[in-house]
Amino acid sequence: METLKLDFAKGGGLLPAIILDYQTKKVLMFAYLNQESYRLTLETREMWYWSRTRQALWHKGAESGHLQKVKKIRTDCDCDTLLIEVEQLGVACHTGAKSCFFRQIWSADSDDDKEETC
Repeated sequence: METLKLDFAKGGGLLPAIILDYQTKKVLMFAYLNQESYRLTLETREMWYWSRTRQALWHKGAESGHLQKVKKIRTDCDCDTLLIEVEQLGVACHTGAKSCFFRQIWSADSDDDKEETC
């Protein structure tokens, strides 16, 4: 297996990560990893993130039980963004939604455009 050098420096020490359900390929969430959370993710095969809000490591599901078991990790051509497929145990979003991307702003399939507040 080829060893890739991820570019944590480009993002100020953080890599953005898109998290997909490994079966459905639907986007579950977007988050950031620093070198330590990336190392822990590789070691434990469960998702660890860096919380920019709390400025702390965050083991996804440690409190809620909604763990993410890692199935596949990819990087983009510049080695500065991750695409991670997981087995989601429970829901991904802190709101209780399966995915963090449940708010529709616009769709070509709908006349019902929404302006929601976050």
